[in-house]
Amino acid sequence: MAKQIRPLHDRIIVKRISDEEVSKGGIIIPDTAKEKPQEGEVIAVGPGRRDDGKVIALDVKKGDRILFGKYAGTEIKIDGEERLILREEDVLGVIER
Repeated sequence: MAKQIRPLHDRIIVKRISDEEVSKGGIIIPDTAKEKPQEGEVIAVGPGRRDDGKVIALDVKKGDRILFGKYAGTEIKIDGEERLILREEDVLGVIER
């Protein structure tokens, strides 16, 4: 049974997009030696932050590819898959396609 999570306020749920598993020289890099990617796809978005009783919508939306800080957010597991919950202010930019 798949869990549905709705983030609150200005939080978003992100699925990390991993880099290549093999280096340019053809060497396979083990998981323990790799850094976690700082790029991800937005899976879910909260309604927005509150300011003086008004809700201000977020600039990111579901499906956007984003860049975020190396130590940003909180890692969680949803249905056995790692996800990241972070605030919109932790997003460094949206990758245009």
